Amino acid sequence: MSRQLSLQAITAEIPGISVAAQRLRLATALERLGSITTFDAMRHLDIYDPRPRKLELLAAGYNITLSWDQTVTESGETHRVGRYVLKGIPEGKM
Repeated sequence: MSRQLSLQAITAEIPGISVAAQRLRLATALERLGSITTFDAMRHLDIYDPRPRKLELLAAGYNITLSWDQTVTESGETHRVGRYVLKGIPEGKM
Protein backbone atom coordinates (compact mmCIF):
# COMPACT_ATOMS: atom_id res chain seq x y z
CA MET A 1 0.00 0.00 0.00
CA SER A 2 1.36 3.44 -0.87
CA ARG A 3 2.09 6.02 1.82
CA GLN A 4 -0.75 8.21 0.58
CA LEU A 5 -3.24 5.33 0.74
CA SER A 6 -1.98 4.42 4.21
CA LEU A 7 -2.52 7.99 5.39
CA GLN A 8 -6.00 8.09 3.86
CA ALA A 9 -6.84 4.81 5.61
CA ILE A 10 -5.72 6.26 8.95
CA THR A 11 -7.95 9.30 8.41
CA ALA A 12 -10.90 7.03 7.61
CA GLU A 13 -10.22 4.91 10.73
CA ILE A 14 -9.89 7.93 13.03
CA PRO A 15 -12.36 10.58 11.86
CA GLY A 16 -12.94 14.01 13.34
CA ILE A 17 -11.15 17.28 13.87
CA SER A 18 -10.83 17.21 17.65
CA VAL A 19 -7.39 17.62 19.15
CA ALA A 20 -7.55 14.04 20.43
CA ALA A 21 -8.44 12.65 16.98
CA GLN A 22 -5.66 14.63 15.29
CA ARG A 23 -3.12 13.52 17.90
CA LEU A 24 -4.18 9.88 17.51
CA ARG A 25 -3.93 10.09 13.70
CA LEU A 26 -0.41 11.53 13.94
CA ALA A 27 0.68 8.88 16.46
CA THR A 28 -0.83 6.11 14.32
CA ALA A 29 0.88 7.39 11.18
CA LEU A 30 4.23 7.56 12.95
CA GLU A 31 3.83 4.07 14.39
CA ARG A 32 2.77 2.52 11.07
CA LEU A 33 5.06 4.42 8.70
CA GLY A 34 8.00 5.46 10.89
CA SER A 35 7.92 9.07 9.69
CA ILE A 36 5.65 11.69 8.19
CA THR A 37 6.18 15.14 6.74
CA THR A 38 4.27 18.11 8.07
CA PHE A 39 3.01 18.61 4.52
CA ASP A 40 1.50 15.10 4.41
CA ALA A 41 0.05 15.50 7.91
CA MET A 42 -1.79 18.60 6.73
CA ARG A 43 -2.89 17.20 3.36
CA HIS A 44 -3.72 13.59 4.17
CA LEU A 45 -4.35 13.44 7.93
CA ASP A 46 -6.41 16.65 8.12
CA ILE A 47 -4.11 18.14 10.77
CA TYR A 48 -4.03 21.85 9.95
CA ASP A 49 -1.00 22.53 12.19
CA PRO A 50 0.86 19.35 13.18
CA ARG A 51 3.40 21.12 15.42
CA PRO A 52 1.21 21.23 18.57
CA ARG A 53 0.18 17.59 18.06
CA LYS A 54 3.88 16.63 17.89
CA LEU A 55 4.54 18.52 21.14
CA GLU A 56 1.65 16.68 22.80
CA LEU A 57 3.07 13.34 21.67
CA LEU A 58 6.49 14.31 23.04
CA ALA A 59 4.86 15.15 26.39
CA ALA A 60 3.17 11.73 26.31
CA GLY A 61 6.56 10.01 26.03
CA TYR A 62 7.04 9.58 22.29
CA ASN A 63 10.58 10.13 21.02
CA ILE A 64 10.19 12.09 17.78
CA THR A 65 12.97 13.85 15.93
CA LEU A 66 12.78 16.44 13.18
CA SER A 67 14.66 16.34 9.90
CA TRP A 68 14.16 18.42 6.77
CA ASP A 69 12.90 17.32 3.36
CA GLN A 70 12.31 18.98 0.03
CA THR A 71 8.78 18.52 -1.29
CA VAL A 72 7.43 19.50 -4.68
CA THR A 73 3.85 20.76 -4.51
CA GLU A 74 1.14 20.45 -7.11
CA SER A 75 2.20 23.83 -8.54
CA GLY A 76 5.69 22.46 -9.21
CA GLU A 77 7.36 24.56 -6.53
CA THR A 78 9.87 23.00 -4.13
CA HIS A 79 9.36 23.65 -0.42
CA ARG A 80 11.43 22.77 2.63
CA VAL A 81 9.20 20.82 5.02
CA GLY A 82 9.74 19.11 8.34
CA ARG A 83 9.75 15.34 8.64
CA TYR A 84 8.85 13.83 12.00
CA VAL A 85 10.71 10.57 12.59
CA LEU A 86 9.58 8.18 15.31
CA LYS A 87 12.53 6.97 17.40
CA GLY A 88 10.61 5.44 20.30
CA ILE A 89 7.18 5.02 21.83
CA PRO A 90 6.09 5.48 25.45
CA GLU A 91 6.73 2.61 27.82
CA GLY A 92 3.80 0.25 27.94
CA LYS A 93 2.40 1.44 24.60
CA MET A 94 3.23 -1.80 22.78
